[in-house]
Amino acid sequence: MAQRKASVERNTLETQIRVAINLDGTGKATFDTGVPFLDHMMDQIARHGLIDLDIKAAGDNEIDDHHTVEDIGITLGQAFAKAVGDKKGIYRYGHAYIPLDEALSRVVIDFSGRPGLEYNIDFTRAMIGRFDVDLFYEFFQGFVNHAGITLHIDNLKGRNAHHQIETVFKAFGRALRMALTPDPRMAGQMPSTKGTL
Repeated sequence: MAQRKASVERNTLETQIRVAINLDGTGKATFDTGVPFLDHMMDQIARHGLIDLDIKAAGDNEIDDHHTVEDIGITLGQAFAKAVGDKKGIYRYGHAYIPLDEALSRVVIDFSGRPGLEYNIDFTRAMIGRFDVDLFYEFFQGFVNHAGITLHIDNLKGRNAHHQIETVFKAFGRALRMALTPDPRMAGQMPSTKGTL
């Protein structure tokens, strides 16, 4: 199988983002984004997805973190689309349920080529430290639009907002890992009756 790596740079008047990924990595990660809580969540994707991630970002964080968080989602989605290539031979679908103490989340992914996000998290508070939880929706919307995936996110229970979102990101990493795993029975075939994704 060809190496599934990609590097993408995205520069706007608001942000400068660089993402490098290796879908067949070991979970190594380096982050320099100016948004520490998002870095903590990105680390969950790397470790639970066994995806090597290197993300550097500079943005207008003096205003707020909105543009940086959304644009990291966009750029990461672009990198995934580039690294996964034609999708031949992958499982395509992935899912995970992840608990953390009282919290439980489910994430289901389809590398369908069709961007779609169903996002159901009723956060118990609006801020985690200095991080506005509304920005997680922007991150995932940017990701699905540019990765071309269908993504269902459901926080099923939780009282602690940190636990709620951490279970989502851990489940996201695990679901990515499942969906992107080469299926030996597919032998390089396209995992679709349409013949394309």
